[in-house]
Amino acid sequence: MSCDYYIHMRRAIQLKDIVPAATNTVNTQFILLEKGSIAQDGKEMTCLALVADATASVHFQMWGSECKTFEPGNIIHLADGIFSYHKNNLVLRAGKRGKAEKVGEFTMLFVETPNMSEIRGARDPNNPKKFVQEATVSPHSKIFTPSR
Repeated sequence: MSCDYYIHMRRAIQLKDIVPAATNTVNTQFILLEKGSIAQDGKEMTCLALVADATASVHFQMWGSECKTFEPGNIIHLADGIFSYHKNNLVLRAGKRGKAEKVGEFTMLFVETPNMSEIRGARDPNNPKKFVQEATVSPHSKIFTPSR
C-alpha cells in the first residue's frame, strides 16, 4: 500500500457526510453499483454512475477514460474529489484535481438510500460558505430506479 493511499484513507469520509462544496476535498471509498450509458459532453466522454458505501449512495460523474475503466462491482478510492452541481445535478466526481482508482472488487457493504445526490442543501446560517442538508428530494433515485 502506497504512502499516498494511506494518507488519503486516513482522512476518508463516509458518503452520508458529504455536502456540496466548490473545493476538491472529498476523500472516500465506494462500490460502483450501476453505470449509465456513455455520452459526449463537448469533446469529452461522460458517464453517470450510482455508487455507494455502508452509509449512503450518490451519483458519480465519470469523465473520459473513467467511463470505460470502471465497471459495476469495482471498489473505487476517490482522492480529492468534488461534490457539486454539474448541469443542475448534484454529483460526486474527481474533477481536474482529484483522482479515482480501482482498489478492489465486489466485497463491500453498501446501502442505496439515502441518495446524497437527491438531498437538497441550504447555506449554513452559522457559516454562509458551507451547505447543510435541508430536505430529501426523493426517497428513491430518479435516475437509477431501485432494484427489486
